[in-house]
Amino acid sequence: MASKYQYQQHPHATARKAKGPAVSAKHEQSKQKLGINGKIGLSITKSVGTMWAAYVFFALSLISLPAAIASGNTLVIVAWIAQTFLQLVLLPIIIVGQNIQAAAADARAIATYEDATAILEEAKEIQQHLAAQDEALDKLIKDLARVEKQIKN
Repeated sequence: MASKYQYQQHPHATARKAKGPAVSAKHEQSKQKLGINGKIGLSITKSVGTMWAAYVFFALSLISLPAAIASGNTLVIVAWIAQTFLQLVLLPIIIVGQNIQAAAADARAIATYEDATAILEEAKEIQQHLAAQDEALDKLIKDLARVEKQIKN
């Protein structure tokens, strides 16, 4: 009984191996695909998305604080908090957090990719093992048929 099974790797596995894991735009392979506007935006996001930018924006927001307090108007003070302080200071902090999350997501994507690659290689080994078992079973079947023939004679 010859094995009828012939292993053929799924085309997606070959394409995925060539493409690599999906990671964020900060990795070099993705930067090359960005146009000029994407590169400018990424550069600005990298510079604004730092804690140092948050500190600078915090200091900048304090410049208008005395005028807001001196006005004595609650609406002006609330507007300063909402429009000046929160927007200027929280924006870079949020970007820092997103960068940390993106790095973690990249690490997960790479780990998942490596796991999937390992599973594919294990599946290939299982196919080779099954092929070897098929050969051994074929030999046993032939030997058993020969023995049965000898017994009948």
